[in-house]
Amino acid sequence: MRKFDSFVMLAGMRTGSNFLEANLNALAGVRCLGELFNPGFIGRRGCSGLAGMTLAMREADPAALWARVRGGTDDLVGYRHFRDHDPRMFAAVMADPRCGKIVLTRNPVESYVSLKIARHTGQWRLTRPSQLKTGKAVFVAAEFEAHLEAEQAFQVQILRDLQTSGQTAFYLDYEDIADLSVLNGLAAWLGVEARLAALDGSLTVQNPDPVEAKVTDPGAMRAALAGMDRFNLSRSPNFEPRRAPGIGGFVAARGAPVLFMPLKGGPVSRVLGWLDGFGAVERGFALRKLRRWKAGHPGNRCFTVLRHPLARAHRAFLALAEEGVSAELRRMLGSAYGVALPPEGGFAEVAQHRAAFLAFLRFLKRNLSGQTGLRGDAGWATQAALVQNFGAVFAPDALLREERLEAGLAWLCADLGLAMPPLPPPDARDDGLAAIWDAEVEAAAREAYARDYLAFGFGDWRAGQAA
Repeated sequence: MRKFDSFVMLAGMRTGSNFLEANLNALAGVRCLGELFNPGFIGRRGCSGLAGMTLAMREADPAALWARVRGGTDDLVGYRHFRDHDPRMFAAVMADPRCGKIVLTRNPVESYVSLKIARHTGQWRLTRPSQLKTGKAVFVAAEFEAHLEAEQAFQVQILRDLQTSGQTAFYLDYEDIADLSVLNGLAAWLGVEARLAALDGSLTVQNPDPVEAKVTDPGAMRAALAGMDRFNLSRSPNFEPRRAPGIGGFVAARGAPVLFMPLKGGPVSRVLGWLDGFGAVERGFALRKLRRWKAGHPGNRCFTVLRHPLARAHRAFLALAEEGVSAELRRMLGSAYGVALPPEGGFAEVAQHRAAFLAFLRFLKRNLSGQTGLRGDAGWATQAALVQNFGAVFAPDALLREERLEAGLAWLCADLGLAMPPLPPPDARDDGLAAIWDAEVEAAAREAYARDYLAFGFGDWRAGQAA
């Protein structure tokens, strides 16, 4: 039994995919049919039909074209898929373990410059050296960065799909495709008996010069590349577990097209008091009910409210003294992480309060980095992660700030043409944060919640800012 029923070449423009396809087609029993699912053509530029299907028919049912080209033949059939091709087929082939994955990449600077030259000259394939059209590329830093990000995102998606489905791929770099032994190794991996005696000679390399010789201003290119984070060193790794979007906690006003998506640990009760100003509220959402509500309230607005990470962490810390917190969590925080729990009636001394809260912030840094055995709580999860989880159903239209809550809600009402209901005052209780705040406490919060400080641009906490 053959290893694969089909194959897909996952590549990009100007990565050498034409040359690799030509060599695959030189193997007996292998057919690579070009860019089958390119939005503008089928297989080859200018081709609008294949296997009895038109572009419109392919758009309506891409899987039907894939089935037709593979049917009625013993050949191993494949095609080239780029990141801007039909995403339905990308999902289909990535989920099929009987479809072999060939991943072809190239230095992104080389591919970007080659792409710019091809667009300038209009020459995408070269079969006769005498017909070579020459030109130089203008390197635009912002344009290249967008190209790089898009290609990296495509590669990350390929890798994740392979990992989650337990599959492997055959990886090739641009330089590899000129190595006859590597291409014959690919044939062996595909389960094909045929081997190449020589490389295909029908195509000629279009731009063999060093990349700096192919741009109009190599100095500007070097300067732009020097400022880019090539190894993504500035990335903040995210080890927080994915959570359900919390649809059951959503609250909508019956008398207005407004839906609140609460973030645990935020000013939830205050916002609910404001929603009451529209009349009765609707709760108990599930996905189907939420979709019905949105469909029945055209022009609706969904919003959430962000709280400063330090203030939110302090509320989570104080909540450890409340009912409903498991005894196991209390024991582990105290014995394993040295967090003194808030006693009933509060701490006797400010120094004790501060030391215990600092210990909790240090625990949070480890917990949010996946370095503890305790599952994180939504009350202290990063707001960036929670908002991202909302996006699994509907992203909020507005992210309001607690420190400017009244102004934010007034803007929301004005946008919808609604009268602004009264906003209840903030909780007047002194939770003691102002008494223990200093630069060390702020720094510990920044270390624990670096993702939120960066994502939402939070500055240092200030006493009374929630008012």
